[in-house]
Parts: sequence; structure tokens; C-alpha cells
Amino acid sequence: MKPSFGRRAFLVCNLIFLAFISFLCLMPILHILAISFSSGSAAAAGKVALWPVEFTTAAYDNVFGKPEYVRAFGISIQRVVVGTVLSMLLTIITAYPLSKDRNTFRLRTVYAWIFVFTILFNGGLIPTYLTIKSLGLIDTLGALVLPMAINVFNVILLLNFYRNLPRELEDASRIDGAGHFSTLWKIYVPLSLPALATTGLFTMVGHWNSWFDGMLYMNHPENYPLQTFLQTVIIKMDFRFLKSENVELMLQLSDRTSRAAQIFVAAFPILIVYPFLQRFFIKGIVMGSVKG
Repeated sequence: MKPSFGRRAFLVCNLIFLAFISFLCLMPILHILAISFSSGSAAAAGKVALWPVEFTTAAYDNVFGKPEYVRAFGISIQRVVVGTVLSMLLTIITAYPLSKDRNTFRLRTVYAWIFVFTILFNGGLIPTYLTIKSLGLIDTLGALVLPMAINVFNVILLLNFYRNLPRELEDASRIDGAGHFSTLWKIYVPLSLPALATTGLFTMVGHWNSWFDGMLYMNHPENYPLQTFLQTVIIKMDFRFLKSENVELMLQLSDRTSRAAQIFVAAFPILIVYPFLQRFFIKGIVMGSVKG
């Protein structure tokens, strides 16, 4: 049965409306990209809209042409990879026992409330810094990774997802002689890919966008992750950590083109990763946020 004229008209109007909204969402990204490839004078004069004016790659040459930027970019990549792997591992092995009922794990409620308590209250900035310093983690990758190793929101999301899985699967694995470890990695983890993709995306974005902890725990600029280095050099325009030739190049660039290049460089890895994980996003959020 063919859809009626009213139904077809609604679908066409809906498609046009969604395409218009999508274009509005893309406009800021296209505008930033156009500014980053435009000359400093054109950007300062406000001539750039959605297409580069007086095309140039000077801003990106400034970002990627210096070892300081490349090193900061590499530290951020290393932080995202190590931090995401560690966080996902700890989240999985924490959420699994907390997803059990009281008959299986009698102290489950106590531990769950301890985790929830950390969402509402924490030690504060100074005690956290003193702890990191006493552990000898200043100017190391561990200072960037370990404080964010466990995200309680991700734990709650994943444990609720585990609770929605059929208990018959676990019973069948027990009959076959599997223990908790085998049940977790051979049954729960493969079935929880939507929730894992969602929590993994949250973790990656959190590590990639974080800049304050790098400024707090790193005493030497060569240990800065990308966001911290760009915040120090471009946003604050603090040239103390740059060589003389770098300062001359920065002064030749427009402030707008430099910031546009910074924004796009910072957003590009997430823009690449997100489309591959987006199909899991809604399913992971919905199934992990409602207790069945």
C-alpha cells in the first residue's frame, strides 16, 4: 500500500527540516575551518564566512610545524589510549559485582553507596594535588590518567546494563563450569558493547578535552598535553615557553586564525571517532539508565 499524499508531504517536509537543522549544526564547524585556512588580515577584517579567503596553511604550519606542538599532541594521544583502556578495564570489573543482587553479594549496597558518595563529595583540589605529589606522579602520565581512572557515572550506566541481561545466560555458564571471571569476559562483555562504546566515548572525550590537570600536575611545558599547551600559548598568549623564532611566527598570525586552528585540531580526533560509535550511543544510554 502506497503512503498517502499527506504522508509523503510530511516525510519530505521532515527531511527538509532535519537537513536544515543539520546544516545549522555544521555551520560553526565550517566557519572555524574556513577561518583556520584564511589569511590573518581576512579573518581580522571579518571577510570569512564558510569558505576560506586568501587560502593559507600558516596556522596549521604553526601548530604542526614545531616539535613542541607535535610532542604535546603525542602526549594527548598517549593519555587517551592509556586512560581509556585503564578506565574501561576498571569500570567493567567494578560494575560486574555491583550488578549482582544481595543474595550473591551481600555488601553490594554498601559499596554502591560509597561510590555514589564520591559523586556528591570529594577531597578537594589541594588534598588531591598533595596525594598526587606524595605518590611521585608529578610530571608523569600517571597524574593525568589515574585521577580519572574510575568514573562513577560510567559504572552506574554499565551495572544497570548488566542487570538488564538475562540471568539465564549466567546460570547456563555456571552449569558449564564457568566462574565469575569467565562469565564476565565471555558473556557480559561481548553483550554489553553498546554500553561499553558509550562509556568509552565519554572517557575519550573527557581525557582529550581536559587541560586543567595538565597545568596543575605538570611543572615543565614539555610534559603538557595538547589542550594544556594550546591553552597556555594561544588562549593566554603566554610566549615564555616558546623559542624566539616561534614568537615571531605567532606574532605574524592573526589571533582568530590561530584559535580557529586550535579548535579544529582539538576537535578533529573526536569528529573522526564519534561516527563509528554513534550507532551504539542511544542504545547504550537507554539500556544502561533504566533498571529493568
